[in-house]
Amino acid sequence: MKTTVILFDGVCSLCSGVVRFVIERDHAGRFRFAPLQGEAARRICAEHGIAVPDAGDPESIVVIDGGRALERSAAALAIAAGLPFPWSTLRALRIVPRPLRDWTYRIVARNRYRWFGRQDACLVPTAEIRARFLD
Repeated sequence: MKTTVILFDGVCSLCSGVVRFVIERDHAGRFRFAPLQGEAARRICAEHGIAVPDAGDPESIVVIDGGRALERSAAALAIAAGLPFPWSTLRALRIVPRPLRDWTYRIVARNRYRWFGRQDACLVPTAEIRARFLD
């Protein structure tokens, strides 16, 4: 089975909520997770030749899918594509031009702490899902 890695802002309530959402629906265990504030994310970004997003306020999630590093809306759509129906149908949004998708993504990213909140520490996985986290 192909594994997809999601690097997310571990102190962002929205981002942590998305991770919980994915875990609840990813019955096959395809996705693995690491907070951008951790060592695993820095190592993975370096391996793929991409700049590590600012750990203090990362603008984007990063998805490593099939050896490709995806950011912003492309990352979000890759996550949706890996989920079961009906969530996988969201990949149809690829028809929207990427600049428009990324513009919308950046608006949410810029306001996510104000709209959804910020946690004092990274998401701590429960014992049952711990193996799916790289850090």
